[in-house]
Amino acid sequence: MIVKEALKMFEAKLSTKNQIVIPRGARVPLGLKPADKLLVVVRGDMIILMRKPEKYSDALRGAGQARYAEQYLQKERDSWK
Repeated sequence: MIVKEALKMFEAKLSTKNQIVIPRGARVPLGLKPADKLLVVVRGDMIILMRKPEKYSDALRGAGQARYAEQYLQKERDSWK
């Protein structure tokens, strides 16, 4: 049986200078420290914060894995010859 980690949610307040403090309960498990860079992703009415990778190629490695059936990929590769 696979047990998924519980969703943790924290509250942050936007200051008058449009700054937020990331709650300790979120910073510590992620190992965030002062001057770390984060990416801000806007999806509809949601904001997603994530650590900015040192190298995007490393962060994206394997992201497209298992997106296409093997037969489809082989057909595409054969068409390049």
